[in-house]
Amino acid sequence: MTIGLVFLTLLMAAIVWWLMRQTLVEPWRAEVVVPQVRVGLAAKPAAKVALWVFLGVASSLFVLFASAYAMRLDLADWSPIPRPRLLLLNTAFLMGASLAMEWTVYAARRADIGNVRRGLAASGLLSFAFLAGQLVVWKQYHGAGFLLASSAATAFFYLFTAVHGLHVLGGLVAWARVSLRAWRGADAAHLRLASELCATYWHFLLAVWVLLYALLVSDDLGLAICSSTPL
Repeated sequence: MTIGLVFLTLLMAAIVWWLMRQTLVEPWRAEVVVPQVRVGLAAKPAAKVALWVFLGVASSLFVLFASAYAMRLDLADWSPIPRPRLLLLNTAFLMGASLAMEWTVYAARRADIGNVRRGLAASGLLSFAFLAGQLVVWKQYHGAGFLLASSAATAFFYLFTAVHGLHVLGGLVAWARVSLRAWRGADAAHLRLASELCATYWHFLLAVWVLLYALLVSDDLGLAICSSTPL
């Protein structure tokens, strides 16, 4: 169990490092493609540093929850709960939202406002689908009698999915602001910066969810909250 937790921690660190490298390095290379975006470059470091500070705090929160879960898992009364089939589809929704955000950045760097709007619309729709799917999973558990106080496994399932869902909702607030700017015809520099920040956040949400998904269903790592029995 400890080896599995260390593996997940190292995997998350690697993903965060890759995202930071992509975010802080790649946008500067795209400067040649859209020269008029130079006016927005000076504001990038402060905004991106603020985002990464927030992501660091959020990562610490999830690591603390995972550590508490690891300690609780060692007790003899731990009993996994059935696995919802819908979790895999929800993962696909969030992955699609992350890819759509990356497409939005690609379009924004080329001042392609049409594809920026399409990318934002797709990412928002898929993110709402992810949240709706998570609520359906909660409803399935509630209907089957797996309530918050039923067991430690159900408590951690609700905790992990609720905290992650709140982070997705927070991201959708920023997404709504960027979408409003795009439909109002904001200049390419502001759309580029805003879309890059949103994309970084969505990639982070996906990375965290992949690790949480492993905690939920990975019997091989010895960390599974859910058993192989389908709900």
